[in-house]
Amino acid sequence: MGELSPWHWIIVLLLFALLFGSKRLPDAARGLGRSLRIFKAEMRSASDEAPPPPVPADEIPVDAVPADTVPVDAVPPEPKPISPVLQQLAVTDQVPLATDH
Repeated sequence: MGELSPWHWIIVLLLFALLFGSKRLPDAARGLGRSLRIFKAEMRSASDEAPPPPVPADEIPVDAVPADTVPVDAVPPEPKPISPVLQQLAVTDQVPLATDH
């Protein structure tokens, strides 16, 4: 019951010919062929553009890692004082708790 015999396929093809006509069937087949060609070309280009897999850290040569650019004896800059306007914003308002009577 689940398989289609050749007679079933003939009936399906005749129904397509009756529904779409003899002019539209070649156009539909041509459009389907173009779509498949474009799809195959895009799949090939996507597989060509795939990035290489990442190299595990233990396989990276030591020379490939850049050396530190900050000198060892570098002194960090002095922090700038906060302006009074920002100091007021930085202090949060104290909300009394229910236990603070």
